[in-house]
Amino acid sequence: MNSKIYLSSPHMGGTEQDYINSAFKTNWIAPLGPNVTSFEEAIESYLGKDSKVAALSSGTAALHLALILLGVERGDEVICQSMTFSASANPIVYQGATPIFVDSEPETWNMCPLYLENAIKDRISKGKKPKAIIAVHLYGMPYKVDEINAIAEKYDIPIIEDSAEALGSTYKDKKCGTFGTISILSFNGNKIITTSGGGALVSKDKAVKEKAIFLATQARDNAPHYQHSHIGYNYRLSNICAGIGCGQMEVLDKHIELRRQMNLFYKDLFSTSEGITVFTEPSDQLRSNHWLSCIVVDPEKSRFTSEEIRFALENDNIESRPLWKPMHLQPVFKDAPYYGNSVSEGLFKKGICLPSGSNLTTEEKKRIMTVLTQFV
Repeated sequence: MNSKIYLSSPHMGGTEQDYINSAFKTNWIAPLGPNVTSFEEAIESYLGKDSKVAALSSGTAALHLALILLGVERGDEVICQSMTFSASANPIVYQGATPIFVDSEPETWNMCPLYLENAIKDRISKGKKPKAIIAVHLYGMPYKVDEINAIAEKYDIPIIEDSAEALGSTYKDKKCGTFGTISILSFNGNKIITTSGGGALVSKDKAVKEKAIFLATQARDNAPHYQHSHIGYNYRLSNICAGIGCGQMEVLDKHIELRRQMNLFYKDLFSTSEGITVFTEPSDQLRSNHWLSCIVVDPEKSRFTSEEIRFALENDNIESRPLWKPMHLQPVFKDAPYYGNSVSEGLFKKGICLPSGSNLTTEEKKRIMTVLTQFV
């Protein structure tokens, strides 16, 4: 069998090992240390706009702390984009709150401003003003920042900007990860850069960063003994993993360009294929890192389905996967309120994510092209 081609595998730049070796040499084998500080400073410099970054063990941990910092408690409601990975919604339940799911719009596949406002009005009419809004930049594509943020400001509801998939993407030349009241990043193994596992919480307020770090290190009070006045968590990033991140930040822009080239690869490959649409920016105000390149298949025009494409790739040991199954269709959230129509459901039924890694070789691209060309 041919060697496996992955959807999005880790891509090292070459200097990561140097940072790790330094940590071992100086015995900084802990959830703090020079690499953690350097990694946070590198992200802060990259994002700009006075960003303050707390490096954490995962993007999910960052979302959980964001909800805590915004005062979300048991019985509260939090609006969340339905078409996303479950990690966007799960922390709402950690807090004993109820997720309120909102459908996508067809241009960016992200939260629909119209349905968002409908949801807010309806929840307020029921005596439950939402405590926060979790807006996601899906697959690296920026959401409609101006529209979504204007609605949030109108109703005085803070936004948690889920930029787990969007490091390096921009909206009107401003970096994703800088638009929320609190924003989060992910450095999971399949992301645009990785720390093996890891994430970050981003705020413009230094006090928010410090509070996040306090909570992420078991909320230990400033005392010579172990004293705790708050419930804490073991959410801090290790100095070893942060060393990987330091090396990855050195190649971030290069990896983004390689991912964007993969999106152009698919646009060219499917340029004459009827019924296949490659997901790309709806206007030049948005610039996606194209973490994953996706297509939507119209079976009436193409005479085949996205699942048939997935099977064809699988038969050649090439990984692909359906788009995220919307949260309002997930068994675990079957009782959660939902506002919208069927945009996200239609995308799930017709969409597929294709191999998008920044480390795909020329030979691997040829294999992908051969399988897809022969199938189409």
